[in-house]
Amino acid sequence: MEVEAGKTYLLRIINAALNDELFFAIAGHNMTVVEIDAVYTKPFTTRVILIAPGQTTNVLIKADQPRSRYFMAARPFMDAPVPVDNKTVTAILHYKGIPNTVLPSMPKLPAPNNTNVALRYNNRLRSLNSPQFPAKVPLKVDRHLFYTVGLGANPCSSCQNGTQLTASLNNITFVMPKVGLLQAHYFHIKGVFKTDFPDRPPVPFNYTGVPLTANLGTSLGTRLSKVAFNSTIELVLQDTNLLTVESHPFHLHGFNFFVVGSGVGNFDPSKDPAKFNLVDPPERNTVGVPTGGWTAIRFRADNPGVWFMHCHLELHTMWGLKMAFVVENGKSPEESIIPTPKDLPPC
Repeated sequence: MEVEAGKTYLLRIINAALNDELFFAIAGHNMTVVEIDAVYTKPFTTRVILIAPGQTTNVLIKADQPRSRYFMAARPFMDAPVPVDNKTVTAILHYKGIPNTVLPSMPKLPAPNNTNVALRYNNRLRSLNSPQFPAKVPLKVDRHLFYTVGLGANPCSSCQNGTQLTASLNNITFVMPKVGLLQAHYFHIKGVFKTDFPDRPPVPFNYTGVPLTANLGTSLGTRLSKVAFNSTIELVLQDTNLLTVESHPFHLHGFNFFVVGSGVGNFDPSKDPAKFNLVDPPERNTVGVPTGGWTAIRFRADNPGVWFMHCHLELHTMWGLKMAFVVENGKSPEESIIPTPKDLPPC
């Protein structure tokens, strides 16, 4: 990437990786974060950003360093005992007029398991919350949801060792239907899905205690959660130590949400809500649930239809770490699912 000395550049950074959260830095240069997931943030300067699969981050960089060549570099962040391909990928920030023979300098990236850098970075993210771009955080909550995020193992006669690794929300492994969910909902096709996804896990336990290696079976089903139009939802996503704790980037289709709180360990419903940021929390559509921790989000269900919520690690979503919300129609056509086009191919 060629730059001219003295100019400022906007980089739109997208994590298109399938299974890795990434640290990203540019040798010798600060970055000013101005936008995440297409929503303006309060600008802040940093040497490194953390970006999960499916997330976007826009940064400003000023070409204000000695004219030379500088590596831009990224490598995985993984603070759980899970193997990753720990290669560093690079590109070059090249000041105009400098010969290609100049050896670029390398940025100092955090250690792959540096939890503190990851948590500190995410804690700095704030909505701009200006008169022109207000943060419309739901202050009154109509429905509180608590979903545990876990790995598991189910019996499988054709699999190695007789078990198949799986993943679940509230101990339910999502089974993809043969008919599109939105199609089944819109045309009232019976038997495709149920709307009985539970608001909380079947059995409370010490979610982030010692690793749990027994009773790892999950229930399978195409189970969705029905949500009233324009209702306000608070969802706490709680990581668990079923097999192992791990950071999970969760993506919600159809909505932006506000990340009002997060923490390490078990969510405490009597103490943690008092610490929520309800003034200028970051607004986005994909959020990382910390390893062995929790994240709380709020959103207004004002977009009727059927909307997936899933872990954005490809392996986990394939293992069934997903569910979907059925948002009911409102009272008017403007608050209802638009009719299908006449040439819509059936799914």
